[in-house]
Amino acid sequence: MMNKQIILAALCSAGLISGCNQSTEQTTAVVANDNQRSATLPAKPETDAADMDVNTLLTVNGRPVTRAMYSLYFQDRMRGVPDAKTSAEMQMGVLNELANILIVSQAAEEAGLAEREDVSASLELLKAKLLTQVAIQEHATKHQPSDEEIQQIYDAEYASQSNTEYKARHILVKEEEEAKKLITELDGGSDFAELAKQHSTGPTGKDGGDLGWFDAAQMVEPFAKALTGMEKGKYSAAPVQTQFGWHVILLEDSRQSPAPTLESVKGKIQTALQQKALTDYMQGLRDSASLIFNEKNAKQAPDAQQDASMASSQQSESATEATAEKESGDTTAPAEQK
Repeated sequence: MMNKQIILAALCSAGLISGCNQSTEQTTAVVANDNQRSATLPAKPETDAADMDVNTLLTVNGRPVTRAMYSLYFQDRMRGVPDAKTSAEMQMGVLNELANILIVSQAAEEAGLAEREDVSASLELLKAKLLTQVAIQEHATKHQPSDEEIQQIYDAEYASQSNTEYKARHILVKEEEEAKKLITELDGGSDFAELAKQHSTGPTGKDGGDLGWFDAAQMVEPFAKALTGMEKGKYSAAPVQTQFGWHVILLEDSRQSPAPTLESVKGKIQTALQQKALTDYMQGLRDSASLIFNEKNAKQAPDAQQDASMASSQQSESATEATAEKESGDTTAPAEQK
């Protein structure tokens, strides 16, 4: 099977698609002004336009091209074109492109290419993926969580949720002995923030080691464990080791954070309920389906020829896969946090 680049080159040379040598910014103008070249393979009209259904834009050898098909192709054709403005000329240019593609595809069908094993397998897989995507979208649309369901989850899991937040400073150094010396200096009355500015290798050193307010769960376990056992206004009596190095910690204050509001977690609850409903739906379908695995055949890897055909097919369906596939850390957070 030819790769995508060869196929595109062939279509360009035959005049089946326009704008082959143009940049993305020029595509709109090319489609609008290149109707003659895009219509080099016109189909002979078999039906008078007046007799066509209102949703039929043209027929190709008697087969209708509907508004829905054209709309899908037009959207795909204009993808990546910045500020694409449609015009009658552009729309006709794209319609002629679609007509040419269908002319070639019909010729391929007549030549029996649709029955070829790799082609029929690709078509079947594309159909299955598309139907799966549509089924999932339909299920999600018809099974929106009610306000009552969302409220029940909120009351059970969030309403009474209250965490302790801490305000602390720390000094991070590489060696345990250096951390012990700093504790000795603190015992002698040295200012914690000044020592942090002078010695801390962490990103908060320039701020006197100030970590602000945070939940202990945001910190690595040894740091959080040491912090939760400290008294306000006290610093750690011994250095605390983490994967970042050795810490001297000062707990300045602590407070109870209020439970999150319903509005702040409503989206999260809704997503979780939708995901559960979808999981239950798919599991129900699987439970009622008849599945018979041929493990011997399934465990055998495809041969080189099949691999090549599959790889080529996957290139042509990458856009479909991208729409079917359903987050990054805070880079400004101190390195000591998770």
